[in-house]
Amino acid sequence: VVDLAKGLSKLGFEIFSTGGTQKALEQAKVSVKSVSGLTGFPEILDGRVKTLHPIIYGGILARRDQPAHMKQIADNKIGSIDLVAVNLYPFVQTVAKEGVTIDEALENIDIGGPSMIRASAKNFPSVIVMVDPADYQPILDKLKAGGVELAERKRLAQKAFQHVATYDTAISQYLSRA
Repeated sequence: VVDLAKGLSKLGFEIFSTGGTQKALEQAKVSVKSVSGLTGFPEILDGRVKTLHPIIYGGILARRDQPAHMKQIADNKIGSIDLVAVNLYPFVQTVAKEGVTIDEALENIDIGGPSMIRASAKNFPSVIVMVDPADYQPILDKLKAGGVELAERKRLAQKAFQHVATYDTAISQYLSRA
């Protein structure tokens, strides 16, 4: 993620992050701003609520080809979010540990991440969504070369929806036997 952020920064992207990723980027001397700084609202409930905010979702879901959408985000001082890269909480790895409690499992169910993934994938013509670090360098290369074509954006969206479906299935399966 550090290499991705460095590459995006060189291309003029403004980087926003939460928690551990923000710290890692800061340690690597990558210019990064907190999501809380963007939203003007602190993380609450021990970090359970970070990205669930109209400034985030307005920036992701605004259709760039709809003047009314662009006017609404401008009127509300919301910037467009053109690329979303999400690494979900490690639910599967957590519940694979011997002796894991239901409380530990529940705290490793990501809510904001899947929501951002779904919103980004829904708006794939305007937003690049990445859920697999293997896509970071190829997408950076395409951005450097001038952009990411619609077919590639669609492929990433499909991959994103499948990723969330697999994640939710793992949670469902765990809860059915917990």
